[in-house]
Amino acid sequence: MQTFGWPEAYFILRSAGWTLALTAIAFFIGSILGGAFAIMRLSRVKLLRQFAAGYILVVQSIPVLMVLFMSYYGLSAVGIELPPFFAASASLSIYVSAYLAEIWRGSIESVPRQQWEASASLALTTPQQYRYIILPQAIRISLPPTVGFLVQLVKNTSIVQVVGFVDLMRAGMLVNNATYQAFQIFTLVGAIYFAICFPLSRLSRHLEKVMNASRSH
Repeated sequence: MQTFGWPEAYFILRSAGWTLALTAIAFFIGSILGGAFAIMRLSRVKLLRQFAAGYILVVQSIPVLMVLFMSYYGLSAVGIELPPFFAASASLSIYVSAYLAEIWRGSIESVPRQQWEASASLALTTPQQYRYIILPQAIRISLPPTVGFLVQLVKNTSIVQVVGFVDLMRAGMLVNNATYQAFQIFTLVGAIYFAICFPLSRLSRHLEKVMNASRSH
């Protein structure tokens, strides 16, 4: 039986890079999709609003683990084989898009109505209203919850181990199966998650204080 030493610890640390890479990819793709769905939810076209609302409702009503199973095992059942990394990236991107769409839609809607009316009185078009008046304010409002959601995303990446992708959690389990020194291994795994998530949590709280202070003036 192996003992837990530096090579095993290095393997776990290196796997944390895959967790960060997966988080970054899912957040990037999910942000693009989430922005599109947020705009569709605010569209004057009823069909677009209903489509976006239906998508968000479905994704938020099922566990992200089910989305992952459908992306990996479901698609393989119909002949579409996705590597674990792509299946994990796609699943988490879908999950991110639904939640960010609602966060950003709420942020846009929380911009005071007078701002819309004032920009309309300047004869700005709708895209110009969004670009120059609404979005700069909405982005400030949405920053704290967006960063807070990013923390949840980092932790939720641990589910991708079920499709065989070696992320931080999977690496810890593999090392544990070889060494049976669970306390040391999962203390290290937990410490790495903490090192990633704690600064983000503090950033979210800081942004929340700053944004609330700026809005109170």
